[in-house]
Amino acid sequence: MEKGSLGVIGGMGPKATSVFFDRVIEKTDAEIDQNHIDMVIVNHASLPDRTDVLQSNRIKERLFLDAVSKDLVLLQNAGVSNIAVPCNTAHYFYNEMQKITSVPIINMVNETIKVVANKYGPGSRVGVLATNGTINNGIYRNECEALELEFYKPNENIQQRIMEMIYKIKKNQYVDTFELEDIIEELQKKCCHCVIIACTELSCIPLSSEIRRYCVDAMDVLVEQSILRSGKRVIHSDFAKGK
Repeated sequence: MEKGSLGVIGGMGPKATSVFFDRVIEKTDAEIDQNHIDMVIVNHASLPDRTDVLQSNRIKERLFLDAVSKDLVLLQNAGVSNIAVPCNTAHYFYNEMQKITSVPIINMVNETIKVVANKYGPGSRVGVLATNGTINNGIYRNECEALELEFYKPNENIQQRIMEMIYKIKKNQYVDTFELEDIIEELQKKCCHCVIIACTELSCIPLSSEIRRYCVDAMDVLVEQSILRSGKRVIHSDFAKGK
């Protein structure tokens, strides 16, 4: 493929993948078809559930890696320049996935925490809304600690509500925007300077401009990195310092 092409390992879940694709198109500074990014999207919906894998055993982890390795090889053979994986929980396997391919995989978790550190500064308290798998595997906590941010873990009640929303979206059921915004406001009351939307299903829920001021959506970070690393320009960055 042309230099700057993007490979995407999607299907985790399918709706989130479609939202990621739409946002890449919407955020790319393009006037004609040829200004957009060449992309190869593998919608591998049958990949094992990532939270279930992380709560199980090494055998299931191996099953996930064996399955996703075929996608990584396929994309490398297709000649893509970078790979995006629009699933936060799957980034637990980032190092293992990167060993499988010579094509750079964009680290959505690392890039998101760098954005938060840049916008809010060291010592900021960061709430993370994500699957049980993402919360419990420590990938966001570790990245926060590395950049001197305070990781705030939602309490059990909030976490249960988050998981219910995530699986409603996976079932293609309606989720009221208020449900997510109410949780974000609760974390603000816990003195969180920033709330990270760290599940691509939650990224499918539209938020008011007022609420978005306090949030960083990991999917949007991945979208911008995907555009920039493909040699294109972002129409308007949401992550300039001070915004």
